[in-house]
Amino acid sequence: MLKQMYRRLVPKKNFAKQDVFRAMEVDNYIQKHLFDQEKYQHPLKLNRFEYQSFSQNGEDGIIAEIFKRIGTTNKYFVEFGVENGTECNSTLLLYKGWKGLWIEGNAGSVQHINAHMPGVIANGNLTVLNNFITAENIESLFTQGGCPVEPDLISIDIDRNDYYIWKAIVKFKPRVVAIEYNAIFRPDVSFTVPYDGSKVWDKTSNFGASLGLLNTLAEEKGYSLVACNFSGVNAFFVRKDCLGDKFLLPGDAEVHYEPPRYFLYKKDGHPRNVIL
Repeated sequence: MLKQMYRRLVPKKNFAKQDVFRAMEVDNYIQKHLFDQEKYQHPLKLNRFEYQSFSQNGEDGIIAEIFKRIGTTNKYFVEFGVENGTECNSTLLLYKGWKGLWIEGNAGSVQHINAHMPGVIANGNLTVLNNFITAENIESLFTQGGCPVEPDLISIDIDRNDYYIWKAIVKFKPRVVAIEYNAIFRPDVSFTVPYDGSKVWDKTSNFGASLGLLNTLAEEKGYSLVACNFSGVNAFFVRKDCLGDKFLLPGDAEVHYEPPRYFLYKKDGHPRNVIL
């Protein structure tokens, strides 16, 4: 069942041969080099539950399994850097009846969301703010958007100042935090870009923060690392009072670190569209 989760759909006849070969190579890599490794066999290891509905990688499955273990309270999320909403960590949660706040700096993307998701916006399940996010304004945006003090989930992915944004979130205490990390740096390296609230990602490896530095910040804030996804994109932290004995060696960056495997995920079948 676990391996079948990652089998690619057979490409249609008009797909290029290289797409067929690539899908076969990726599928073989996942099965031979990931699932068969002993480190992924532990029943508490969250990678075993990865799947992709609307998330960029396997985040949908990891988030679902985390809340299966710790339960939900208000079923409220906050996510920023959502673009047009077709590829982010909280879209599937809307289909599951959650409520939340999206913050996106691109006006065109927000127009797309408003046009394609009028139902959940009108009934109050989704609030969308068109704002450029900085460490100085993040908490005021949460307040403006009506975010509760303890949302179940916050997802941070703005490609550059992620570390500083999470550091600036003090009044709000989510139970779970998903945040992008820079996987080219191993956990023993404390790296982050210099803070500049006006800058965005320059399309190079100079972005975000290392898992090691994010883990240090998490410990200071009262959170423990519980997983990184196979592709080495997102790390997942759970507030310590919610942990119990439900996670494998929480807080151990060496155990949970995943190197960059950006080649792993490609959405098969129909292009994603969100109509809510």
